[in-house]
Amino acid sequence: MSQTDYIVIRAEEDGVHVIGLTRGTDTKFHHSEKLDSGEIMIAQFTEHTSAMKIRGKAEIRTAYGVVNSEAKK
Repeated sequence: MSQTDYIVIRAEEDGVHVIGLTRGTDTKFHHSEKLDSGEIMIAQFTEHTSAMKIRGKAEIRTAYGVVNSEAKK
């Protein structure tokens, strides 16, 4: 994925967490957002963000396709 690629996250329940993880030798959390049902976040991988963790039921759209995460337990 290049740094110009975006992902779209659509929350399908209240309280979906999107967590950005840093790049480098020590991966750390550096940003967190909480989405409620129906809210959409457009995100991008950057020189600081190498990964994202999505917790809760959401639809994630990328250039490679669509994936759905499961509801929180």
